This record gives sequence, C-alpha cells and structure tokens, in this order.
Amino acid sequence: MTPSARLAAAIDLLTAMDATPRRPADAVANAFFRERRFIGGGDRRAISVIVWDVLRHWRRVAWRLEQVGAAATPRLRVAVRRMEQGDSLGALSQGFVEGRFAPGALSADERHALDKLTQPAAAPLENAPRAVRLEIPDWLLPHLEQRFGDTLEAELAAMAREATLDLRVNTLRGDREAARKALARDGLHADPTELSRWGLRLPGRLPVTSSAAFKDGLVEIQDEGSQLVVAMLGAGPDMRVLDYCAGAGGKTLAIAMTMANKGHIVACDVSEPRLEGAVRRLRRAGVHNVERHLLVPGDKWAKRRAASFDRVLVDAPCTGTGTWRRNPDARVRLEEADLTELTVKQREILDRAAALVKPGGRMVYATCSVLDAENQDQIDAFLARNPAFRLISPDARDVPDVLAGSPILSLSPGMNGTDGFFAAVLERAPATAVQE
Repeated sequence: MTPSARLAAAIDLLTAMDATPRRPADAVANAFFRERRFIGGGDRRAISVIVWDVLRHWRRVAWRLEQVGAAATPRLRVAVRRMEQGDSLGALSQGFVEGRFAPGALSADERHALDKLTQPAAAPLENAPRAVRLEIPDWLLPHLEQRFGDTLEAELAAMAREATLDLRVNTLRGDREAARKALARDGLHADPTELSRWGLRLPGRLPVTSSAAFKDGLVEIQDEGSQLVVAMLGAGPDMRVLDYCAGAGGKTLAIAMTMANKGHIVACDVSEPRLEGAVRRLRRAGVHNVERHLLVPGDKWAKRRAASFDRVLVDAPCTGTGTWRRNPDARVRLEEADLTELTVKQREILDRAAALVKPGGRMVYATCSVLDAENQDQIDAFLARNPAFRLISPDARDVPDVLAGSPILSLSPGMNGTDGFFAAVLERAPATAVQE
C-alpha cells in the first residue's frame, strides 16, 4: 500500500471506532482487518501504528482542535498528530490527496484549522486541564493521584508509551535459552525479562504468532507482570487448583507449567466462547491436566466442591487501567459507573471463590488495575468480613528475590516496565485453627 492508502485506511479504522465508542479498539481493528484481507501484515502494522498513536493522544488533540473551533474528526486527529511529529502543512497535503485508495485532499476548513494551530497565538498544551494533559477522564484523576502521588505524571507517561511484547517460555516444551534460539532462527531477538524467570521480551509489535516457537507451543504471549501473578500462586504438581476467572486460559497455561502438567486444574469462566478459545492454546502447549467448567446461574458445581482446592486464583474482572499501554482507548471509554459496578462484582467473586479454598489452602486475588479501590481496598474489606483468612507471603522458592517476603504484588509500567498488576496472597486457616 502507498503511504496515502495507509493513511486512508487508518482514518477509516478510526471512523469505525468512533461509530462504536463502547467497543474495545482492538476488537474493532480485528473486525476491520478481517473484512479487508487484501491488506498485508506489514500494512496492517503500519496502519495500527497510526491509529494507536492517535488513541494515545486522544484528549490532548481534541482539546487543541477545540481551541481553534474545529471538530475532532478522524481526519483532523491524524493530521494534528502528523504535524506534532514534524510534518508541515505542505507535507501533510502530499499525503491527503485524491484517489481511489487515498484519504482525499484537505478541505479549506481543515487547512484553516491546522494553520491556526501553527500560529504563535495558538493556546499551548500547558494551558489544558491536568486530566486532559494526562490523557485520563476527569473523574479518575483523584483516584490516580491517591495511588501514585508525586510520581503520577511519570507513571502516566510510561502508560502512554508503546508496550513491549513479553513472552512466557513454556517449560513443558523447553527452557528459556532454547526458546531464545528458536525465536532467533525466525529473526526475533528476545532478551530475558528481569523479574520473571520464564519471560522473554521483544521490542514492540512483531509477528511472533507466525514463528515456529509459538506454533510449537514453546512460547506464549504473556506480560511479565501476569507471569509473576502465577508465580505468587505457588501451585505444585500434587495440588488441586482452581482458576476461577480463567477467560481464554492464559494464566491456566502458566499454572499447568508450574505443576509440571500434573495434579488437577479446573478453569472456570462465565463465558463459553472464552473457555472454548482456551482449547487450542492448551493443545498447542501440550497441557492435559486441565478441566474446563462454565459457570452459569443456579449452578450447584461450587457448592459440591466447597473447601476442596489447595490453590484458587481469582483474576478478577477490572477496569484494566494497568493495561493502558496496550489499550489506550480504554482511558477514554472508562466511566465512573464502570468502577462502581466492577468493585461490587469483585467483592462478590472474592467471597464465592473463598468458599472453595480448603483449610490451609491459599487464594490469590489479582487485577490488571492500578486503582486502590479495586486492589488494596478490596483486600482490606475482604479480610474484615472473612477472619478465617490472612495475608501471607508466597514461598520464597516460587518468586523472584525482589518479591520474596511480601504478600502483596504491586507493579506499574513506570516502576517495573510491566503492565500494572496487583496480587495478594491469602491463606485460609487450617481446620484445627478454625476449631480453636
């Protein structure tokens, strides 16, 4: 595709996202490219770079356009970002041209708005409200100020950068060095992650899924922080383990690996399509100690299995504020009502999952959020209403030295170079302690 054709496709994709503002951008993009299979892999990546860059600067660009009286259309959003990256109005005009696969020339109104933005009288971004400059909803600012304090701007700057591509080596198939060599044969040069002993890191978006290492189940795409959550669980080969909110099975796969494909794992979820999506991943990874169970209203399954699991992982549904590097559109879509609804759901899930932990067993509560309301506040409230549980540090052999000795895992892009993750290890009192 020509540069103009890529520009046109990026504008079309942004228009499709505008039309479905509550739908995640990656889901819109996947559908967009499925309907346009003639767009090759390299062009898809180039188009995605343009679109995701616009998403990362959504509020700031809209504010700048508002100052000059222009609507924040997909065309102008793309044009402003190109100008902010150094393009002159003349250079922009060379991309915005007429043609079947081109975006069309800039209109007189568009040129006028863009010209006004280059004038000395244009309002500087420093004049924008803090929430606009930080690319967050206004209502969320106090929550993030509470969480990060003086480091807030640095943390949000880290969240605005493109995420690395982290892989987890599947030790059922080979070790980390074998995985590095296999990836290198496909031109993918990975470095070991600093915290996870199973992790490898690649810079940015690369075609990992077409590599032999991925197809053979030697590596899985999984952020380093997510890998550390699994390490906190400390599942062993002689255990019964429950992945209560398993989704498509990313953490289930890692748990099976730590159990050496032994013992028994039950992967539960309320979504049948997500559970079905796990089947192919389990087969590719060579995992065969996992049973899947669909949670439905009125299900007696949990009652029959009360207090029967050595380990329970609750990877709770959350705002996903820790994943903004990958999902910058989520900043714009997140509403205060979402947080209120999710904290109620998290409380209910925690209580239901706790009933499945055997005496002396452990439960790990985890989110990919950086908000106290979903993390520490939930744990404090849970312990207050469940005196049979206590916070406990994971076994030192299960986690990196830097995490040993603490029952709480709290990661962020700025501090750790991972997605934002929270995890807490909770132990249920042994039966004798409960009786006493």
